[in-house]
Amino acid sequence: MSGEIQSIPTAEGMVELLEEPRFELMPFESIDEQLGHLPEGSEIAITTSPTLGLEATIEWSERASERGYEIVPHVAARYVEDQDHLEEIARRLTEAGVTDIFVPGGDREEPAGEFESALELLVALEELPYSFAEVGITGYPEGHAFIDDETLAESMAEKEPYATYIVTQLCYDPDAVIEWVEEIRARGVELPVEVGIPGVMKYQRLLGISKKVGVGDSVRFLKKTSGIVGFVRQLVGSRGTYSPDTLLEGLAPYATDPRYDIRGVHIYAFNQVPDLESWRAETLEKHR
Repeated sequence: MSGEIQSIPTAEGMVELLEEPRFELMPFESIDEQLGHLPEGSEIAITTSPTLGLEATIEWSERASERGYEIVPHVAARYVEDQDHLEEIARRLTEAGVTDIFVPGGDREEPAGEFESALELLVALEELPYSFAEVGITGYPEGHAFIDDETLAESMAEKEPYATYIVTQLCYDPDAVIEWVEEIRARGVELPVEVGIPGVMKYQRLLGISKKVGVGDSVRFLKKTSGIVGFVRQLVGSRGTYSPDTLLEGLAPYATDPRYDIRGVHIYAFNQVPDLESWRAETLEKHR
């Protein structure tokens, strides 16, 4: 990316990124308690859980919307059965006041129905009598375990016309994120980027969440996106608790540069909101 970076002081960038983040929660029973620790009207993404399916995501989206939160449900393509099921989902979300959805492919090995990929579902959404002002797609700053970079680039190019923004998978390396943003901009991708970052994570609590859901959505997610070895190394180095200070400090200088168009951070909270919000309040106070 040519030209000098229009960088800003780290403190200013930290505040820019952390003042109004998007929080991602998993649709477990603990979500009710987690919501109570978030500011009123917060923007909250609700994932699709392999153990609970799409129905839990839709139900929690309806409930949380009623409480005044800005909800962004994950409508994972491989969990949607067919066009009728998709229309039902879109109707319920629209009636709940949802205007923003995120469309990943989904983690199921075998699709529940006719949608194999996010692209297929995005195309099918165009045929519905319901529409959403914002539609997010996935970005992979560190690549994908099973998909090569060229295929990922082609997939993004195909999905871009149907989307309004990109959310990156969780990444611990700010340099990798910035280099990836530069790469997609060089390819002509102009969608704004929400950078996916881990929240504050206590190892024992994360294990507790994993046990509650049986297979362990949280640990599986970490394995897929950053490698469990890297995650354990982070936790050991931080004495059992991880916080994203260093990651955010690396992103902060780019927070308002229009050529990067980073519109905020998407915090993977892993349903550990009290710890996350305590850290976020302290960090904002320190940098203001």
